[in-house]
Amino acid sequence: MGIFDFLKTKDINEGISQFEQNDGAVLVDVRTEEEYQSGHIPKSINIPLHEIDSITQIISNHAVPLFVYCQSGARSNQAVTALSKMGYTNVKNIGGINNYRGKVER
Repeated sequence: MGIFDFLKTKDINEGISQFEQNDGAVLVDVRTEEEYQSGHIPKSINIPLHEIDSITQIISNHAVPLFVYCQSGARSNQAVTALSKMGYTNVKNIGGINNYRGKVER
């Protein structure tokens, strides 16, 4: 691990590949509803960061793999911390959609 490794951003494209290879995984977009409607990654669900507690109504199994993204990676990092505190055990911040090179749905 190099001294500047903390500056590296997550590769959302690699994270999407991992998500697609993981049966039963859930892709969570924590941007606002407006941001989500303007363009999101296919198969993702929208749970804005300020409503992250509501995930328990959608995903009760705390072992389900959760792949979390936002615009740049900052909010998804906050969401991963919150989800871990809520007892979710398989949570990964995959970064921001601004670096995504795949198809986007509207």
